[in-house]
Amino acid sequence: MRILAVGAHPDDIEIFMFGTLAAFSARGATLHFAIATDGALGGRGDRAELSRTRKAEAGRAAALLSADFEFLDFPDGGLSADAELIGVLKAHIGRIGPDLVLTHWRDDYHGDHRALSEAVRIASSFAAPVLYADTIGGVGFAPTHYVDISSHFPLKLDAIRAHVSQDPERFVQRLTVHNGFRAMQCNAPAGSYAEAWRFEPIYPFADIRDLLPPAPPVRPVGDRSRPPS
Repeated sequence: MRILAVGAHPDDIEIFMFGTLAAFSARGATLHFAIATDGALGGRGDRAELSRTRKAEAGRAAALLSADFEFLDFPDGGLSADAELIGVLKAHIGRIGPDLVLTHWRDDYHGDHRALSEAVRIASSFAAPVLYADTIGGVGFAPTHYVDISSHFPLKLDAIRAHVSQDPERFVQRLTVHNGFRAMQCNAPAGSYAEAWRFEPIYPFADIRDLLPPAPPVRPVGDRSRPPS
């Protein structure tokens, strides 16, 4: 099984998708990461140097899952779902032949994320189904699927921390809360973590449940008004 994760910036795959990708890897999937922009606006100082730093950080994070990765090198902050981006993505998807593509949700907070989401949707066409990642804080996002990342969460934090230039502890703190909350929505035990996803069926891809790693196991809520058996 081949999985293609497409992020707008060098740390987006790690923040939004890495736990699920680790779960795919544990099931024997081959992982491919594509990063749309050069990351040159993610901080102060010389842009060329920052881009080089962030690319090296992305390489260290991808190595945690032995994932192939490639920068598409569009200018940071300037993505548009135009013919050029769609064409590059379509060629990339055609070359890899993924069974599933992961990318940003169309209403995420960053303009680059929104543009990339639309471009991936168009570029994937009949080639592969697209699964959309949760947003920062879950704002404007209604999940359709969850993936249990509890056993992979420490590795996700390691991947985020590989991006030293981005003050990673702020994301570590936020995602410890957020991914814990997503697991709590599934009534998972305390200390569990989950990533939430949204899938919108588009012909010929109506159902992708068989492609996904497991969700947190279902635990019915007990009726506390009844005496214990």
